[in-house]
Amino acid sequence: MKFPRHARILRGQLDAAPFASVFFVLVLFLMAGSLVYTPGVRLQLPTAHDLPGTDKPSVSVALDKHGRLYFENQGIEEAELRDQLQEIAGKSREPLTLLVHADKDATYEMIVQLTLLAREAGIPEAFLATLPRPFAGPARPAQP
Repeated sequence: MKFPRHARILRGQLDAAPFASVFFVLVLFLMAGSLVYTPGVRLQLPTAHDLPGTDKPSVSVALDKHGRLYFENQGIEEAELRDQLQEIAGKSREPLTLLVHADKDATYEMIVQLTLLAREAGIPEAFLATLPRPFAGPARPAQP
């Protein structure tokens, strides 16, 4: 088969309409994606490293910056939380540990109030959940 050597792939002006339609469809998807509701509570945990953990069974409670409490992915009032924690602590054979997922803007008073509530319910120990610090790479040896 012999191909002509004088053939050109584009024999005219490039049409901008297909490019514009693809651009507008992309803009539409980006705008629709930003309007989608993501369920849940937005918490910004503080970052830290080398904090102790626990090997005991634990119960998690979240606390947002407005002082609202969340237990088992549901908003809950203090009295109801106390009752549920007492029930869980009563059923457990081992002492439980409270894991507090507190927003970094939550006040110290809110955190103390939650740990005291857990202590009244029979959970003697509480730890604050944190995010690990970003990995900085391997440590460099000291220069003599």
